[in-house]
Amino acid sequence: MTDYDAIRRTMPELVPFVATLGLEYLELSEGRAVLRLSDDPAFFNHVGGPHAGAIFTLAESASGAVVIGSFEDLLARVTPLAASAEIAYTKLQKGPVTAEALLGRPADEVRAELDETGKTVQFPVHVQMRDADGNDTSRMTISWALRPNR
Repeated sequence: MTDYDAIRRTMPELVPFVATLGLEYLELSEGRAVLRLSDDPAFFNHVGGPHAGAIFTLAESASGAVVIGSFEDLLARVTPLAASAEIAYTKLQKGPVTAEALLGRPADEVRAELDETGKTVQFPVHVQMRDADGNDTSRMTISWALRPNR
């Protein structure tokens, strides 16, 4: 059984940049994670909203939380790696940013492919960023890989 609270507590230690940005883990379960970036002027860009890099990091961190939360039981035999990412900033963001990440393939399907092939398995994680009113402001798709340890 995955201990989602332990993942929430240890991610800032495992990935120090998560602590630097003060990302909050609001929800974490298999297949879904919700994180928030606070409305901190230290992270602002030239138009007074969160810097694109901070939004990217929020989205990537949410996707990583989904991967760890969904495949924590496999971490002794695989290494999760972000392989590629595509982001679209669709509306000027103001205030805190919430990122909801969803696994793009069923976890059982990914596990089955890994067990069947013994090779690296790739899968998407889709992330939607929203403002405090719930308006969509950015979206990202990250291709993650579970690479078998050698």
